[in-house]
Amino acid sequence: MKKKQDEADKYKDYFDFEERLSKCPSHRLLAILRGNNEGFLRIKLDMDHERNLKKCFRRYISWQGNHVKYLKEAIEDGYQRLILPSIENQVLSDFKLNADKVAIDVFVKNLRQLLLSQPLGQKSILALDPGFRTGCKVVVLDQNGNLLENTTVFPNPPQSNYQESKHIIENLLNKYNIHHVAIGNGTASRETKSFISSLKDFNLEVFIVNEDGASIYSASEIAREEFPDKDVTVRGAVSIGRRLMDPLAELVKIDPKSIGVGQYQYDVNQSLLKESLDNTVISCVNSVGINLNTASKHLLTYISGLGPTLAENIVDHRKTNGDFLDLKEIKQVKRLGEKAFEQAAGFLRIRNGKNPLDNTGVHPESYDIVKMMAKDYGLTIKELIQNKEVLKQIDLKKYITATIGLPTLKDIIKELEKPGLDPRGSAKTFEFDDRLKTIEDVREGMILPGIITNVTNFGAFVDIGVKENGLVHISQISNTFISNPADVLSLNQQVSVKVLEVDIHRKRINLTMKDLNN
Repeated sequence: MKKKQDEADKYKDYFDFEERLSKCPSHRLLAILRGNNEGFLRIKLDMDHERNLKKCFRRYISWQGNHVKYLKEAIEDGYQRLILPSIENQVLSDFKLNADKVAIDVFVKNLRQLLLSQPLGQKSILALDPGFRTGCKVVVLDQNGNLLENTTVFPNPPQSNYQESKHIIENLLNKYNIHHVAIGNGTASRETKSFISSLKDFNLEVFIVNEDGASIYSASEIAREEFPDKDVTVRGAVSIGRRLMDPLAELVKIDPKSIGVGQYQYDVNQSLLKESLDNTVISCVNSVGINLNTASKHLLTYISGLGPTLAENIVDHRKTNGDFLDLKEIKQVKRLGEKAFEQAAGFLRIRNGKNPLDNTGVHPESYDIVKMMAKDYGLTIKELIQNKEVLKQIDLKKYITATIGLPTLKDIIKELEKPGLDPRGSAKTFEFDDRLKTIEDVREGMILPGIITNVTNFGAFVDIGVKENGLVHISQISNTFISNPADVLSLNQQVSVKVLEVDIHRKRINLTMKDLNN
């Protein structure tokens, strides 16, 4: 009974609520519709029935007589029993579709920002999936994300075996020469962070990683295929470490709806949502480009021109023949023809390959143009790349052809100036307030550091270092009026917030950013 009451409490703001439907924001309408579907709310559309009936009478009654009263009764019965329910269904359906589109647009923007989060890059990583009773699952990953070793330590209550845990972690750090640590942001995250930070003899960079969806990955077919002999807890720790290394490469393995950056994603039109999210993932993967020799088949699937079959064939070819040394070698992959190569080549990278252009976003069809530029200045291609002084002097008009115009040539110069540059930047560490471990530690008036974890139309959710994220309502984001939180905030943005209210029973924290982030 208490559980049912707690579920109902989520909707108590709408127990006696009315609003003009045309003014109702999308997130509010979706919340009300969810409450109605779950049986905690009952929706009633209020309209001017008398006015509607008068319109019907004028339309269908154009004469007077004794039979008119029967006709009116028939119209009233048809209106109440047939027309009105149809109108209500159609109106709610139309408004829900519009609300769905708004919610999907918010989800798409958040997903794009999350997928393009700053990666740490190819570093050896110690990753921990923190816990209390079951301990912390620990994995060691090499620079390519391969699992080298895994174990479990118990630095936290109830076992609190600090010395043994310290000994195990220190041995792993020394054995694999590790300087970067990833810790999931779930249960026991803060306590585990304190434990790792106590290892003073190591020059460690410690990162708190959002683990939303890691459990979904752990139990997925993809995870079972990657680690058939490991249990779900080990797979989850691997996912946390890989997310730090390259968020995009790891998150594409998870259903976007499980990542936790949308609003009412399970209530909106699912086919429309899937199409929008799939297109977003493809766009993000292609905008970054991927390393042909380290990319998983799941990541390769999203490259233009490829797909599940060709992606698997590329990985199989790599396992059999070793790394690709030249981009053109990909044509040797089974069933990969000229058309697929033409579409995919511009988004694939080979580091330290035979041709330095293979580590740029320059498409192979433009390689001859770059060779011509280098020859005209008496340089090799390798000498031309990153030679900003020469690149600025090049008269691009000389190299315009029937197929390559000035905009393409300008893009080529940008790629030559910064080859292999990841547009996402690099990951940065972040420190939460040491006073906080749980929501019970949060007090009104506290000013705290936080990280934006979700941006919606009604505000932004902020991780302040406890299990429950706080909400900054749109009215509390800025001293000046804003119509959309996404205009001034983005995922993973580091901000300062002040606690306005704490509701421990409902696990809600209300925050403000006014006067704190100018």
